[in-house]
Amino acid sequence: MRVELDEPKCVASGQCVMAAPEVFDQREEDGVAFVLEERPPADSLEEVREAVAICPAAAIRLVE
Repeated sequence: MRVELDEPKCVASGQCVMAAPEVFDQREEDGVAFVLEERPPADSLEEVREAVAICPAAAIRLVE
């Protein structure tokens, strides 16, 4: 699976970073999230799915 993040939609809430810190991080200057691990390991997929579900801007998706 591949993680996609629509950065222009991101509202910098940090929920994805809290749910999956090994996959997401935030820029210092504006808090917008970015993907650290585009193809996370299988043992991280549950956390990534949680990040997708709780993103207030619906800016994250998993692509198979």
